Amino acid sequence: MSDFIKVTEQSSTYRHLEKMSILELLQNINTEDRSVPEAVNKAIPQIEKLTAAISDKMLAGGRLFYIGAGTSGRLGIVDASECPPTFGVPYGLVIGLIAGGEKAITQAVEFAEDSVDEGWSDLQKHFVSDKDVVVGLAASGTTPYVIGALKQCRKRGIITGSISCNPNSPVSAEADFPVEVVVGPEFITGSTRMKSGTAQKLVLNMISSTVMIQLGRVEDNKMVNMQLSNVKLVDRGVKMVMDNLQLADYEKAKDLLLKHGSVKKAVEAASAS
Repeated sequence: MSDFIKVTEQSSTYRHLEKMSILELLQNINTEDRSVPEAVNKAIPQIEKLTAAISDKMLAGGRLFYIGAGTSGRLGIVDASECPPTFGVPYGLVIGLIAGGEKAITQAVEFAEDSVDEGWSDLQKHFVSDKDVVVGLAASGTTPYVIGALKQCRKRGIITGSISCNPNSPVSAEADFPVEVVVGPEFITGSTRMKSGTAQKLVLNMISSTVMIQLGRVEDNKMVNMQLSNVKLVDRGVKMVMDNLQLADYEKAKDLLLKHGSVKKAVEAASAS
């Protein structure tokens, strides 16, 4: 693309970072970080279209795949892994894939992102189909692993989306619903784990939370289907049951919750009796 410029790789507007004090470094990083939500705000029309497409497919029984490399891939895995405990959906409904496999979650796997075939191969292991949506995550917008996967998806009629931080990027060209959050040069030149990573995290939060609300996994403003996987969440659930049923008895509410396994089921059972 002749008009494609890697804004994410342009030189930082700050110079001689090593000469700055700790306070100056923190303040300057924070100044840059404050610009990210505004960049995300400008992309909301794009995010809305992608989210609507994902919601439609998932309401019809499809799945959501995130596929990326490096920081982008890790962010996708984090978002996917948080959906079951937060919203009570089954594991495997939202799937995060990263170039280089599980090892790449904690360690850099050399050249894993450079394969144009591995992304599609990884998707095939999960029997991806046109019932699903595949969202490619690439801050640069140029990752071969991601672009190759999206190309193969489009050939097969699988809806694709992308989240990148450069305008008019190659990954956007392979997405039915591209999202471009242009945050500008990084504080440390090329370190896309900073503003670009923050932007992707914000967009992923927006998409998955909105989709789960559309799927009925939230009532009022409460996570009524969350997994009761630790003491904190059980306590939160008990208080939600108490509030919903106007119960003053903590232990009674707790018994109800643990018997039925979720706030939603506990409230439904108590209301029906």
